[in-house]
Amino acid sequence: MSVLIYANTANGKIHKSAFEAVAYGSKIAADLGTNATAIVIGACSDAESLGEFGATKILHANDSKFNDFDPSIYTQVVVKGAEAEGADVIIFSHDFSGKSIAPRVAAKLDAGLVSGAVDYPSTANGFTVKKAVFSGKAFANITINTDKKVISLLPNSVDKSAKGGSASVETFSPEVGAATVKVKEVIKESADLPLTEAEKVVSAGRGLKGPENWGMIEDLAKELGAATACSRPVADMDWRPHHEHVGQTGVAIRPNLYIAVGISGAIQHLAGVNQSKTIVVINNDPEAPFFKSANYGIVGDAFEVIPKLVEAAKAFNASNH
Repeated sequence: MSVLIYANTANGKIHKSAFEAVAYGSKIAADLGTNATAIVIGACSDAESLGEFGATKILHANDSKFNDFDPSIYTQVVVKGAEAEGADVIIFSHDFSGKSIAPRVAAKLDAGLVSGAVDYPSTANGFTVKKAVFSGKAFANITINTDKKVISLLPNSVDKSAKGGSASVETFSPEVGAATVKVKEVIKESADLPLTEAEKVVSAGRGLKGPENWGMIEDLAKELGAATACSRPVADMDWRPHHEHVGQTGVAIRPNLYIAVGISGAIQHLAGVNQSKTIVVINNDPEAPFFKSANYGIVGDAFEVIPKLVEAAKAFNASNH
C-alpha cells in the first residue's frame, strides 16, 4: 500500500501545482503510515526536487515518446505506476492535466473519485474528502468507499512549504498502447502567467472607463508580480481578452491576493473569486456589494488610488533589492 502522486511538468520542469500535490499526498501517506511516491512523465530536469516536498521515491517515465501530452497514454503510465507501487490512493492537481487524466485513472482502477478537494482527507471514520460545491458557496464532505481512491486537489488549497527531504529517482519504463493524439504544434495564447496558477491577481471592471486606462492596472500587476484579470462586461466589450475574464462564466481562481478595481461585485463575479485568501476592493461607491466580501476595502477613485499603490510598490521593491 502507498500513495502515488502525479507530478505534472511544464517546459521540462516540475510545475508549481505539482509541489502542492506532492506535499498534500505526502501528508496523507504519513497519516496512513505509508510511503509517498511521485510519478513524473516526459522530459524533466528537476524531478528530484519533489523530495523536498515529501516524496520518498520518484518514478520517472523519461522516454521521448512521453514528451507530448496525450491523456490516454499518460493515463496508462499512471495506472502502471499505481500497480507497480501497490498504490491505493492516487493524487492529482485539479488543473488541465489532472482534469484530463484523473477520471480516466479512476475508471480503469474502479476507484472512487473526488475532484477539486480543498482539504486533507479525514480518516477518523472511513475516508472523507472535503470539496467546494455550488461555485464555492458551500462545501461537501464525500466519503470514498472503494478500495482505491483518486483525488484531485484544487490548486492553492494547502500549504506547499518544502520539508527539506530527499528522494531517489528511478527510471520507469511501462509498456503502453499507441498514442491517440499527435501534437504537431503548441501555440500559447499568452506568455503571461496563467490566471489559475497566479498567487496574486489584479483585476478591473467597467470602472476603468475604457481599455486605454488599463496601463495602470498592468503597472500595478508588474510591481506586485501578479497576473491581470477582468470582469465579464470588460471582456464582452473587447477591452480585454476573454481569457482574462474571471467569474462564474469565466475562469475560477484561488489566489493568495485578489485586488478588484472598479468592479461592483455581482454574484456571478464573486462565484469565480470568492475562494481567494485575501480580497482587496477599490471602488468609489461605498455601497458596492463587493465590499461585503472584501478583507480590505478602499473607497476612492481608482485613477487616484492605483498610481499611489504603484509608487508604493515600486518604493517597497527598491528598498528590498
